[in-house]
Amino acid sequence: MTYVWTVKLFAGLPERLGDSVIKLELQAGEMHAARLKQYIAEAYPEHSGLVNMSFIARNHAYAPDQELLHWQDELALLPPVSGGQSGERAATNADLGGREELYAITSHPIHADEVLRKVVAKEHGATLLFIGTTREWTGDKRTVLLEYEAYEPMAIAMMKQIGEELHGKWPGSHCAITHRIGPVGLAETSVAIAVSTPHRNDCYEASRYAIERLKQIVPVWKKEVWADGSEWKGYQGERWNPASPVQLSERSRTGDS
Repeated sequence: MTYVWTVKLFAGLPERLGDSVIKLELQAGEMHAARLKQYIAEAYPEHSGLVNMSFIARNHAYAPDQELLHWQDELALLPPVSGGQSGERAATNADLGGREELYAITSHPIHADEVLRKVVAKEHGATLLFIGTTREWTGDKRTVLLEYEAYEPMAIAMMKQIGEELHGKWPGSHCAITHRIGPVGLAETSVAIAVSTPHRNDCYEASRYAIERLKQIVPVWKKEVWADGSEWKGYQGERWNPASPVQLSERSRTGDS
């Protein structure tokens, strides 16, 4: 019996592989994630390097190489992330009674004060807001604008996971994240992360953790557009592994950004 495995593609992969979805007719109805990546690499040998450094996602969660997949799972091949359809997708946080939409992907401009308002609490003495904006110069390259793409349902799930991780490490903390998709012009906001905690030191640490974790696990990709071309940009560390604990980059540890 032949099974048709359907795999969604994002960021630079559709451009390289020729479509936003690939279908593989295989004899097995179940296999490990590493084996599926091997089949994809064999089908597209000229792009095997990019395939091998990408990660399989199964039902909106990262699937390590040894995880067993089923052909009817919702599957995606995700290149290293950057680390925002029209309108917003949002998830709620039970700690706030479901009243606030804490995690959102939007194609509209982000209003930082609205994100900040979601985490302000009378029992907290510290609140921080991180704003990521489009920078004009990176080295000798002049950026015209950035274009963001997201695997939206999984991005929301990973943002919610970050909030749960913060709550586990810093009990009582609140977190809200909004990421923009589509074109984002110079000095415009691409992401807003708000964190509040009872005490100041915890808030600094939790905010740094949330930012680094977003860059590691949230499936959002960035295309840098220049006057003379463009390029998809992904994770800048040595090896992207979103299934591992948070990886603080050397740049973050030294305070450079």
